[in-house]
Amino acid sequence: MSTNISKKKRDDLLDKIKQIRAFIAAAPQDENTGNLLSYLSELEKDVNGKKYGLVFEEHREEIDEVLDTHTPVLTEDADLFIDHGGQMNFLLEGDNLAALKLLEKTHRGECVSACAYLKEQGIQVDLVYIDPPYNTGNKDFIYDDAFVDKTDGFIHSKWISFMNERLKMARHLLSPQGALVISIGYQEIHNLNLLCQDIFFDRQIVTVTVQTSGGKPNGGFNYTQEYLLFVVPVTFSPSAMNFTGGIERSPFEGLTLSTFDKITRPNQTYPIFIEKSTMKIVGVGKSLAERIANGSYTGDPRDFTFDFDEAPEGAVAIWPISSKGADCVWRLISTRLLHDWELGYIKVSKNKSKACPNEYSLQYLPDGVIRKIEAGVLEIIGREDNLPTLKLGKNKTVGSEIPTIWTEKDFFTTKGSTYVRNLFGDKRFPYPKPLEFIVELLRATTTDNSLIVDFFAGSGTTGEAAMLLNRETDGSRRFILCTNNENGICRDVTYERIRRVIDKEDYAASLKYYKVDYVPISDRMYYEYADELLHHIRELVELENGINFTGNEEIAIVLTDEELEIFLDDEGICKRCRKLYMGHDVLLDAQQAQALQEYNIAVNVIPDYYYKELEG
Repeated sequence: MSTNISKKKRDDLLDKIKQIRAFIAAAPQDENTGNLLSYLSELEKDVNGKKYGLVFEEHREEIDEVLDTHTPVLTEDADLFIDHGGQMNFLLEGDNLAALKLLEKTHRGECVSACAYLKEQGIQVDLVYIDPPYNTGNKDFIYDDAFVDKTDGFIHSKWISFMNERLKMARHLLSPQGALVISIGYQEIHNLNLLCQDIFFDRQIVTVTVQTSGGKPNGGFNYTQEYLLFVVPVTFSPSAMNFTGGIERSPFEGLTLSTFDKITRPNQTYPIFIEKSTMKIVGVGKSLAERIANGSYTGDPRDFTFDFDEAPEGAVAIWPISSKGADCVWRLISTRLLHDWELGYIKVSKNKSKACPNEYSLQYLPDGVIRKIEAGVLEIIGREDNLPTLKLGKNKTVGSEIPTIWTEKDFFTTKGSTYVRNLFGDKRFPYPKPLEFIVELLRATTTDNSLIVDFFAGSGTTGEAAMLLNRETDGSRRFILCTNNENGICRDVTYERIRRVIDKEDYAASLKYYKVDYVPISDRMYYEYADELLHHIRELVELENGINFTGNEEIAIVLTDEELEIFLDDEGICKRCRKLYMGHDVLLDAQQAQALQEYNIAVNVIPDYYYKELEG
């Protein structure tokens, strides 16, 4: 059961106002007492009044009570370790707020005390993707989706308070160029947007609409969509996706550039000659820059007029004129134009704009599309009749952009439900995200070596999507998933799905299974529980570095002076070890330091904040 902190504060204040009102009413009445009563009424009205924006009712959760008196730790379930080569991934079973506190130690990007170390290690998170509860009122959800009665004027406050704590911690994990993407329904999209604007004030926030089904009428409305909230750096440049929101688009783009004119780009102001019988480019005329240079034009560049009679016999001249009839410039200089025409990167078609006097219009392939052709990503199926212009296979990839409306049927919820049902042979997880949906999301927001965190992991779609995309791109993406184990979801759904798909698809990927546990700290000095924390440092080191100490003779860990002595006494182990992770309070003497150097063992000192609570 959670406690509504703000409501308690408000009720206490209203009670004090009531008492003051009683004192005043009992006193001799005059003009001052009347004014005081009036002021109290106005104050009472303000206290009771709802406020727009991010003024919300704060709530404490059960996990907050636990964390007041305990510090979270990780314990590995070694029986669930999946050793299948490739990248080391992690599944954390437990409350995600506690798990995030641990991730702050291993992957925090904005921790002042640890910033230098973390940046040197390069272990910040590249993508946080989450699919949190939508506050739908479902009573069987572990996060108590229906705690606040629907008649309560503050029905949304618990959800906002719940998300507020987790999103603030998610910010700490992201690298400067990292992205946060949140799946959400109509119930909280507007509140979530406001919350993200407050927490991620220095980033751009974009809402994407995703069609999820054909919909079912509900209260006069047919809901067919959910939303993605992208929280990304202002300089964010996504990777190209394999779709354009469900709309087929040609990779060719208009050759005219209307943001510049013949004054600013005179070298991109020239006529192009099109042979009428074949629609081939047969040459170009001199640019305005060349005409000024050779003295054939001596007037003001602003007064230069386009001459449509310059074309050779049998051809027509076209000039850089926009579809609205305004003078502009070509995107390419003339030498690049002729070069790209010969390679098939230019397309000629009949002009359909009545405002433009050109008989023909031109399109070109941008550099990003050309690179895809050269890399074999886009299939060349031929050339247009008697022309060099390339014909490309069915193409949905258009540059590096994310459409804000997705209507792909592969992204419908039923697609995800069918996949999971076929995988397990039962309906053990409702409404999973389709695999194809998460694959495209990761394709847009990650690179081949990205670290991905999902702390509402659900059925584990994010993990499977990362492995599938790694195979497709020969990548090395790693993932950290977290979910509670209510109704066995972490063990029987998330883990089991990852295990089955690794086995079925033979993915080169491994997985370590950690449980979130707690060490009591209330009324204890640090030294009284430090030894208990020491037993759980190994897991944090593995989590941070994506490694597994068990069975790997090239890495080792020592957390005490005694363990260091034992390690150095074993010559065989020392000869095979290449990197030693050492506790921050282990003290090397000169002889030990010399021995490590002679064995050519690199030493990584485990930071001290692993051992205690982070402040701030």
